[in-house]
Amino acid sequence: MSLAKMGETDNDAIPDAPSCCCASERAYSIEPSGYFRFKGILDGILAALLLVPGIPIILCSVVLVRLTSKGPGIFSQTRVGKGRRVFTMYKIRTMRLNAEDGTGPVWTANKDDRITPVGRFLRRTHLDELPQLFNVLKGEMSLIGPRPERPEFVEVLAGEIPNYLDRIAVRPGVTGLAQINLDPDVDLESVRRKIVLDTEYIKNATVLLDMRMLLVTLLYLLGCRPEWAKRVTRLKREVPRFTTTSLAGVDVSALVTPAVPSTPILHLATDGGGKNGSRSGDYGSPLHEGVDANHGAKEATRRKPR
Repeated sequence: MSLAKMGETDNDAIPDAPSCCCASERAYSIEPSGYFRFKGILDGILAALLLVPGIPIILCSVVLVRLTSKGPGIFSQTRVGKGRRVFTMYKIRTMRLNAEDGTGPVWTANKDDRITPVGRFLRRTHLDELPQLFNVLKGEMSLIGPRPERPEFVEVLAGEIPNYLDRIAVRPGVTGLAQINLDPDVDLESVRRKIVLDTEYIKNATVLLDMRMLLVTLLYLLGCRPEWAKRVTRLKREVPRFTTTSLAGVDVSALVTPAVPSTPILHLATDGGGKNGSRSGDYGSPLHEGVDANHGAKEATRRKPR
């Protein structure tokens, strides 16, 4: 099954596969911190407080999006949450409408012309993520945690990366330790490196650690240099590199060939304001996952390595 075909999978549930079908029943290889027993209460309180200034910003952003491009202001996409629970995640649309008609999900270039001018501003300021505060209030997400992935990609990654499903032992987050420290996904190596930090967070999460990550996110939004913000909050992490193959242009059944040098790939575009538009895998910023659905009909091309 190709990546294009993966995007056509029914989003109502994770596709049946040996790697995922028992995810909700399996025993995770890590023991989450005891903090997670009451973390949801703190998340709900903070999300409610953040929505006080957040709702007017969301409304203004939606109006601006509607006035400058065709399509809805809010888009949604199915993601996988704690214990394999599937939920609908909300974001402000940053791509043009029906950008993937005729192609399905495609990988984006470094500078994608399918992002609207307003969308570029929303991405740069991370304001497009604000609607996820409603997901937090509903108990589907946390403010801090591993980023939620699309069901189709969970199926693939769980089959290729040992203990990948440990990420769903807790609720996914709007931001997290991996998003703060690592660049956007380009290959399986990128995903593996993020799992290192996701695992560190799940095992060692505390109220203080969450407050530090919210602080570094605020510093990012205020325009502070990322490296300085991470040093001040003591959140800078170095993660070793692995050897893996690229995901670009290969069948899902042949994603990994050990000991083959890594080749950068393009982010999967998934945010075009279509019926299920959204983003997946964007860890280059504290709030973004780096992958957007519903991108244009152009064939994806490789971007230069970072």
